[in-house]
Amino acid sequence: MGLSISRRDSGAEHELSVSPPTPTATLRYASSSLGLILLLWTAIYFAGIFTPPLLDDVDTVHAEAAREMVLRNDWVTLHTDGIRYLEKAPLMYWAVAASYEVFGIHDWSTRLPLMLGVLALLLATYALGTRAYGERGGLCSAAVLATCLGPYIFTRFQIPDIVVGLWMALSAYFFLLSLEEERPSRWVCWGFAATCALNVLTKSLIGLVFPLGAIFLYLLLTGNFRHIFRLRLFSSTLVFLAIAAPWHILAALRNPSQGAVRGFLWFYFVNEQFLRYVNKRVPPGYDTVPLLIFWGLAALWLAPWTVFLPQSLKQIPLRWREIRGHLTSAQRASLFFFLWVLVIVGFFSFSTRQEYYTIPAVPALALLIGGWLAKEASSNSESRAGRISSWVLFVVVVIGSVVGIMLLFSSRSPAPGADLADLLRKNPQEYDLSLGHFLDLTPEALGMFRPQLIGAVVLLFVGAAANLWLRYRRKPEYGNMLLAAMMIGLLTCVHAAFATFSPVLSSQQLAVAIGKHYQPGDVVVIDGPYHEASTLNFYLRVPVQVLHEPSGNLWYGSQFPDAPHVYETQDSFVQLWNGTATVFLWTGQDTPEELSGLPRHFLARSGGKSVFTNRELRP
Repeated sequence: MGLSISRRDSGAEHELSVSPPTPTATLRYASSSLGLILLLWTAIYFAGIFTPPLLDDVDTVHAEAAREMVLRNDWVTLHTDGIRYLEKAPLMYWAVAASYEVFGIHDWSTRLPLMLGVLALLLATYALGTRAYGERGGLCSAAVLATCLGPYIFTRFQIPDIVVGLWMALSAYFFLLSLEEERPSRWVCWGFAATCALNVLTKSLIGLVFPLGAIFLYLLLTGNFRHIFRLRLFSSTLVFLAIAAPWHILAALRNPSQGAVRGFLWFYFVNEQFLRYVNKRVPPGYDTVPLLIFWGLAALWLAPWTVFLPQSLKQIPLRWREIRGHLTSAQRASLFFFLWVLVIVGFFSFSTRQEYYTIPAVPALALLIGGWLAKEASSNSESRAGRISSWVLFVVVVIGSVVGIMLLFSSRSPAPGADLADLLRKNPQEYDLSLGHFLDLTPEALGMFRPQLIGAVVLLFVGAAANLWLRYRRKPEYGNMLLAAMMIGLLTCVHAAFATFSPVLSSQQLAVAIGKHYQPGDVVVIDGPYHEASTLNFYLRVPVQVLHEPSGNLWYGSQFPDAPHVYETQDSFVQLWNGTATVFLWTGQDTPEELSGLPRHFLARSGGKSVFTNRELRP
């Protein structure tokens, strides 16, 4: 972000009386930029790959699907706890399974593919930003994306949304390349088709809807629909189908309709795509973020760089005559990035939505901000807007610091050895939202996060103040560097807080306690929905029984005639508990009703969850 200015650095529309960089200088700039991007990725993302343990719910549900893929040597039909898991596209699971094949099954090897996906996205953002706004713009865009809040939070567990952003960035790169060629080359057209296919294999039909929707709006606004016919539609369609179709065909053949079960095609396309979009999915189970909050979160995920977004949006050509006229490469890119965001946010505005659904739009916003930051560094006319935004950031941080200090004074030191879960105020109605557990914090619970809270307050205040001072000194590039360094420290605090909170979100410690006694033939039972203790299945490497009616991730697969017996009724559980096998019962209750009147022996407790057995076990 502090590279010297050249014609290429300043973007296509900013003419400076400086000679173009030599090839040697260009290579040196690129090498420095790539080194800085790798450094940011290592410090923020790779450094946290080893801790904490994987979490219950989506984290280990997806990890277990990849583990069973390796175990069964079946790379077509996903299974979780031995039951068909047909609702997800396969690419993320293939990547994790491949990591297991190479490195073995570990927490870090589970996270590695997603972290490499983040690195690939940063590099794609750099390449896209460099083409649109010059070398400096590419570096600024990648740095904004690497150090903003949202992508970091939503790569702490196994969801593929950041990878959707990667394919969106690459498809944007190929499309913008095609606009610059009189007759787009085969490789450009086929590259676009391939990225769309990989997006479909990552998150199904939205992998096609998002890029095509953005392109449709772009060509509609610019009056350039004829460009579609230059994209080698026939051969590009063949490339798309060659990549995207085989898995879908095989999955349909291996999971046909069986009796009352409608098979893969109905569940995957109708139930999980169309019915889910209109909130009629079977079974229900997805909460939705209020619309205004959803829109606000799309901007919040860019923090702290959100304050530079208003002036960044001014780069977008909005006048009809301008859009229909001759756009520079930077203007074309800015318009397309804006439409990229508009399609994703608009699509989910009419559907059920969770906080992280806008994550694939964050790279486009980072590119717009990165382009403006590069312009600010090379144009005195933009310095006033930078100072105003820095004041906004500083005021917000001051208010946040006051709130943080109040929380520090209101916090109470917990008793030595206290279980964090016992200090929380439970709000289970909020747990359908991915960040719902953080509403449980009480003054006693906050006492366990004092070091991280102090670190966050100090880092934010110092970073925001120093950035403001540097922008008054007309050194915005150094202000950007300080903001990036501030975020490295802040996200380190976030990671430490996440590790402290993780026992509440994970049953890994209970899996370790069971593993010390488990023998072949023993039975592990989850008292509740499977996802609430899916870490047991993953860490113990054995199937588990579920004392609950079929629901959630395993509901549809359990309807198949050949589904293994996983679900227990109260009567079958009592018979199992009184049988000859050792039974381990995981439960979120201190005195589970299911054990009323039955002999029980306490084994372990962690994160507000306990394990009981039907017989006394020797240490």
